[in-house]
Amino acid sequence: MTMQKLLSKARQAINDFNLIEENDKIAVGLSGGKDSLTLLHILKNYQRFSPQKFELIAITLNPGNVNNDSLHKLCKELDIPFYEIQTEISKIVFDIKKEKNPCSLCAKLRRGALNDAAMKLGCTKVALGHHKDDAVETFVMTMFYEGRINCFSPKSYMEKFNLSLIRPMVYIDEYMIRKAALQYNYPIIKNPCPADGHTKRQEVKNLVKNLGGEFPNLKDKLFSALNNSDELFIWDKEKIKNM
Repeated sequence: MTMQKLLSKARQAINDFNLIEENDKIAVGLSGGKDSLTLLHILKNYQRFSPQKFELIAITLNPGNVNNDSLHKLCKELDIPFYEIQTEISKIVFDIKKEKNPCSLCAKLRRGALNDAAMKLGCTKVALGHHKDDAVETFVMTMFYEGRINCFSPKSYMEKFNLSLIRPMVYIDEYMIRKAALQYNYPIIKNPCPADGHTKRQEVKNLVKNLGGEFPNLKDKLFSALNNSDELFIWDKEKIKNM
């Protein structure tokens, strides 16, 4: 039943945002974490009954000295072509740049390497494993740290690579992904990043969780606000001045 629920939520997002089209070649960014592993299984299962025919591959970026044998084995079992790209991202971020706040640079390097690999492999789309909790946390982070209302999009086009970036799990709660990872015994690879669990995102995740104890259904309300463009009102000085 867990996979059926995940597929139902993913199908809703795919339909709402037109994430998958006929003859797409989709590269799943496979990190080895619970999110990307769940996404890979969702898309493989969805492929069986999707009204659109599409091809599926997996791309893993090795930041340096990570054993991804379990991912090779999994993709072989699922009959999904697997590509492991060796990088020096870890060396660049921590040894050369010596970043105190490494997340931004690391994410930029990973995005560039993943998109470049997908483009060279003839893909039309790259699928990432961001979920509902990620969306809410990003929404809150941009307000708290950047003073603006913003969040990643379920679908965006990257002209430089002629690729669309899709996030089919944006309607799926993180607890459902954790449940699936345990139930199906996904071969999770521990995040090798030294900053894992000590980031601003983790602080915001904890904040949203704690505030959820005081404000009922806070996460769902924040997510509704993110989707409710008809009710968006912000202070536009020129519009208000001319009322």
